[in-house]
Amino acid sequence: MQWLSAENVVAVGTAVLGIAASGVMLWYERRVPRRKRIGYRVQMDNPIGDDVRSGRANRRLGLFDETPGMADATLVLLRVENDGSQGIDRDDYTGPERHGLTAVFTGRTVRGVSVTQPSDADHLRDHFTAERGFGYEGNRLRIPRVPLNRGDHFKLLVLLSGGDVGGGIRLTGGIREGEVHPNRSATPDDKPPLFSRAARTITILLTACVVALAALVVVRDDDPPPIGCARGTLTLTGSTAFAPVLREVAQKYQRDCVGAHITVDPHGSAAGVRELAAAGAKAAGGAPAVVTLSDGPKPDGLPQLRENRVAVSAFALVVNDAVPLRDLSTRDVRRLYRGQIANWRELDGPDLPVVLVSRDSGSGTRQVLQRRVLGNRAEISDSSADCVHKDDATAPVVRCELDTTEQVLAQVAKVRGAIGYSELNAAAGAKGVHRLGLDGEAASVDALERGTSAYPYREIEYAYTYGRPPADSLASSFLTYLTRGNGQNVIRTHG
Repeated sequence: MQWLSAENVVAVGTAVLGIAASGVMLWYERRVPRRKRIGYRVQMDNPIGDDVRSGRANRRLGLFDETPGMADATLVLLRVENDGSQGIDRDDYTGPERHGLTAVFTGRTVRGVSVTQPSDADHLRDHFTAERGFGYEGNRLRIPRVPLNRGDHFKLLVLLSGGDVGGGIRLTGGIREGEVHPNRSATPDDKPPLFSRAARTITILLTACVVALAALVVVRDDDPPPIGCARGTLTLTGSTAFAPVLREVAQKYQRDCVGAHITVDPHGSAAGVRELAAAGAKAAGGAPAVVTLSDGPKPDGLPQLRENRVAVSAFALVVNDAVPLRDLSTRDVRRLYRGQIANWRELDGPDLPVVLVSRDSGSGTRQVLQRRVLGNRAEISDSSADCVHKDDATAPVVRCELDTTEQVLAQVAKVRGAIGYSELNAAAGAKGVHRLGLDGEAASVDALERGTSAYPYREIEYAYTYGRPPADSLASSFLTYLTRGNGQNVIRTHG
């Protein structure tokens, strides 16, 4: 049988061994009493400010840089917990000082401290008084003799200055018949470990074997973890060509980040840019929760809009499968869209009338075509409402305008002799149409990425916000996710 592979047999054997070892350790732990233990962990060590990249310079903008003595201000969140199996009384602290423990922040100076999130507010908070030794001096923070039942914890939010994040932080002090130790649990607020260090080591090794072997027989998820999550609501608008990417990235972000609600509402690059500028002008302070994607740069005269380069989008001309041509010169494409070619016979094609299926004037895909292929010239005027019959008898060819890329591809597939344009990946998956090369160059993302293609129908995809969104906002987090997180994998998948 296929499942009786060497990897599967070893994996099952290792799993059985792991379960048995865990059972033995559980039996051992319940029979042998454990020592008293106080564990501590650093849950946050962040600068107060933001990293700004501008030109060649990188610098941190601290909120307190201009306050005397507060250069390089940082915030540390320190969690102290009873992760042993016995309660700890005030008399269990063995130090000669009035206080029980001392937190030492190497290279930094303590400027302030706040007690936050005690597991039992009434039981613990009253112990944090100056009379009981609570205070700080230099790089040391004095922590009172706080009695802790099994599983109790408290957190200290410490304001520091004079050093960078990542400096040494340690908790010193003594516990009768016990120890104070750094807690290296995998998640910030999980419960104290049930097993001893030896038991955990054996279990971790066995679990690692199971995971490594299971990776040989199941599909692996290679996506990196999300860079940073934020809650709230966000609207993504603009480019319809980029909409499939946005929808997939938005779905992944919402799965990774609970509490985020993202609406994808694309209806053209130009319309999206205008709406963003209008929404920002009406907003009473701060940026609106809107990100607009645009096929190409925004128009001049909108200095409030801040750009983020997201991707290079490739586009393609598409024709109905009844037209067997596979490549056109840029000159012939320009003649087509000026209405100078009415029948495909003039280009050595079949005896079929040319039908131009175009996007509306606000489409970024259309603007890129005009800018990159048509020599900054507009297409001829719209002459048909149904893409079949001329509403203007004097028009040289039938030309209609549609709202979305999907509508263009469907109409080109439906009408014999029709030609249109689309985002490259959408065109590759459409039925009833095929792509046209330009001047002997085929539309190829791989060639564009290698820099070996002169294919002209391409453009940078921009994401615009109204000003700089707050660092903790959903807009800022989503842009990071899109440009440096899992969103990049989605962008590559879509070409």
